Amino acid sequence: MSSLVAKKQVVTEKLKAFLPAGFEVMVADLLFENPVSFKIVPPRSTKLGDFRAGINGEKHQITVNGDLNPYAFLITTLHEFAHLQTYVQYGRFVKPHGEEWKATFRELLLPAIDSKLLPMDVTNALVRSLSSTKASSCSDVQLSRVLKQYDKPKEGIVLLESLPKNTTFVLQGKHFVKGDLRRKRYLCDELATQKKYLIHALSEVKPI
Repeated sequence: MSSLVAKKQVVTEKLKAFLPAGFEVMVADLLFENPVSFKIVPPRSTKLGDFRAGINGEKHQITVNGDLNPYAFLITTLHEFAHLQTYVQYGRFVKPHGEEWKATFRELLLPAIDSKLLPMDVTNALVRSLSSTKASSCSDVQLSRVLKQYDKPKEGIVLLESLPKNTTFVLQGKHFVKGDLRRKRYLCDELATQKKYLIHALSEVKPI
């Protein structure tokens, strides 16, 4: 067995802990076919994943939050690989989530959909999103809502959209009162400052 094959087997085994069953080979192939440093990182509140183009001869880098459920981890990973492949093919002057990226992301998603290895609700949400690919799974509210159903329950934590209007809740250590819906976000009042903030409907909050 060559060292490359052995290394790929090790990576494939490690990926099993993060991906839905049956997708570890697909992602391992992407890792070995593309010039990239792939890192699984601690959770970040502002992003699920990230692509950074290498400069001065450095490798491109993809990071994905390690606390994502397997389906969110898979889709986020494919999202970032779409950024990588778009950058490699078109350079840095195309729009981050322009038509080139959308086409590349669709090409990466189709094998996952066709695999029949995803739950039907995830598959249906992905098929719907293909007709109007968003910048991220968080931008596609319907897809994000489906994916969140597979998160591990967190004691005392709920989605903002599930709370009645005028409920007080905590988000990132600050206290808010839920207001009216504005498209995908609720207009909420921060109690300490009386400032108004638009908070995403699928934000994880703690009611009090």
